[in-house]
Amino acid sequence: MLETVIIGENIHVLARAVSTAIRERDPKVIQDLAKAQAEAGADYIDLNVGPMKKDTEETMQWLVNTVQETTDLPLSIDTMNPVAMEAGLKACQKRPLLNSASGKTDSKEQMLPLARKYNCDVVISVMTDKGMPPDVDSKIESIMDTVAYANELGIPNEDIWVDPIILPVSTAGEGQRFAVACLEFIKILEDVLPGVKSTVGLSNLSNGVPSELRPLLNRTYLVMLGKNKLYSAIADPLDKELMSLVKGEMPEICELVYKIMDGEDIDLSVLPQRKLEYVKTAKVLMGETLYSNAWLES
Repeated sequence: MLETVIIGENIHVLARAVSTAIRERDPKVIQDLAKAQAEAGADYIDLNVGPMKKDTEETMQWLVNTVQETTDLPLSIDTMNPVAMEAGLKACQKRPLLNSASGKTDSKEQMLPLARKYNCDVVISVMTDKGMPPDVDSKIESIMDTVAYANELGIPNEDIWVDPIILPVSTAGEGQRFAVACLEFIKILEDVLPGVKSTVGLSNLSNGVPSELRPLLNRTYLVMLGKNKLYSAIADPLDKELMSLVKGEMPEICELVYKIMDGEDIDLSVLPQRKLEYVKTAKVLMGETLYSNAWLES
């Protein structure tokens, strides 16, 4: 059983139905998505409104209240706008998750004090003013500096969730390397920063991949991250197979993926189709097979 905390990703301003519902103050679309994710087993509901530049306070309050009318799950407030962020945190009835801060100067100075003010958990990514740290060591160095800054503000490690930032696996030359680096980062994070939790934006992995192939990549990588003790993932709880993996209902699939991670040889000729797909996908995500959109056909 993976025991991964799932932060439901489906209320996202990039989805046309969601952006229209927010703009027109139509609660039904928002509430239906919140209810469906809660019923599917999500632990948090993420409200991703991006940078939000118009009517920020009123819009965020409306969104939070609309969701809270239909579910009592805690909320993850996901915006780069500190005014909208504070409005969202203020409106939450349960202890929220501030998603997300980073090592960038403006984020440290604007977002982290809000996490302290509202005594909430906070996602901190490894991003800095210099951009994305390119390897495991630089990711660790970056996050240690930012966590130390948060600690000085009075935010304890136990309230901090760390995001190494997943890049699309389809990114030429970089995607697979970053996928492997994130696995290693998650594995060592708690030893480096005791008490912190780990989180990822899981669907970032499959951005740019044909839509019918995206779920398999996301599911396989979640299993791999789970083996390395991932605490949480922003993911799609409406993916029933993904939630079956989280709930421990597909142990044979997990064991096969673990064997790939441990370097064990597996006789592919005897595997049924579904198991073969997971094994081939795990090999891609371990960098053993070069990524292409036809990785299942090789």
